[in-house]
Amino acid sequence: MTLPIFRWSRNLTLLVAVLGLLYAIVQKRTPLGSIGSSGSLQSFKTMFISIVLEALPFILLGVVLSALLQVFVPEAWIRRLIPRNPLLGIVVACVIGIIFPVCECGMIPVVRRLIQKGMPVYAAVVFILTGPIINPVVYAATYMAFRSDPAIAYARMGLAFAVAAVVGLLVYRTVRRNPLRHSAAGLTGEGAEAHSHSGGKLAAMFTHAAEEFFEMGKYLIAGALLAALMQTFVARESLVAVGQSGLLSHLFMMGFAYVLSLCSTSDAFVASSFTGLFTKGSLLTFLVFGPMLDMKSTLMLLSVFKTRFVLLLALLIAVSVPAGALLLEHFQLIR
Repeated sequence: MTLPIFRWSRNLTLLVAVLGLLYAIVQKRTPLGSIGSSGSLQSFKTMFISIVLEALPFILLGVVLSALLQVFVPEAWIRRLIPRNPLLGIVVACVIGIIFPVCECGMIPVVRRLIQKGMPVYAAVVFILTGPIINPVVYAATYMAFRSDPAIAYARMGLAFAVAAVVGLLVYRTVRRNPLRHSAAGLTGEGAEAHSHSGGKLAAMFTHAAEEFFEMGKYLIAGALLAALMQTFVARESLVAVGQSGLLSHLFMMGFAYVLSLCSTSDAFVASSFTGLFTKGSLLTFLVFGPMLDMKSTLMLLSVFKTRFVLLLALLIAVSVPAGALLLEHFQLIR
């Protein structure tokens, strides 16, 4: 019990510290107040607060659903949904996120156990890639963030489905050995499972939801802060030069998504703040690449899978996502 309590208190302390720093900025008690004019500072405050306030309800809804499913839905039930036929298995794994909306932090430990219990690796990979994106909560958040251009929400779901299917097929054709690290243990999902036996499933649900909320909240605040700083204090001409530069804009947004490590229930609000500066294709790359592969999920993948498999998966994602977004731009399916 001490480890979850320590992790929860550590996250809370960090969150309070970040909020304290932001309060100081807002009150002009830090050097950032002198970076620009009062109008620039006001723009920064407005943009930062609007991103956070719009995203928080979706994060809260997402973590509650994630906790409910983590604690109350048996893994055997999910495993039985996957057909033995590879093509059907990939399709089912792609759409299973609709009824299992869990972020990648909770998805990876669950998938490790499912592989150990017989789920094919290719289906598990598809499950990891689509689970954080193809679900009602993320769709609603994306639709709200881009309510003036709902085609982005449709394109996000479609591209995520297509990329996951392609990666799943390639994994099915190329990976023959079990990619799991046999020493992998002690990940987030197991803690909630053990706690559900000792302290009751309801208590486990609230514990899981609280931990995930503070974990995701940190990244949301950091992402909103960076997005607001970039758009307030970086010359608009510089952002437009990168954002309208074809492949470079996609690569930039991939790197941005990887470093920010935002939750898929909040990243759309950060992405929408760049509308007009970056092409819609590069924003789509940000929205699909980030939930599939970012800094925190890479570390979790490395703790569960062998390094060679993680590198293969990262390469397939890094090629497939911008390629798909560029194709959508080329055929003017997003404008």
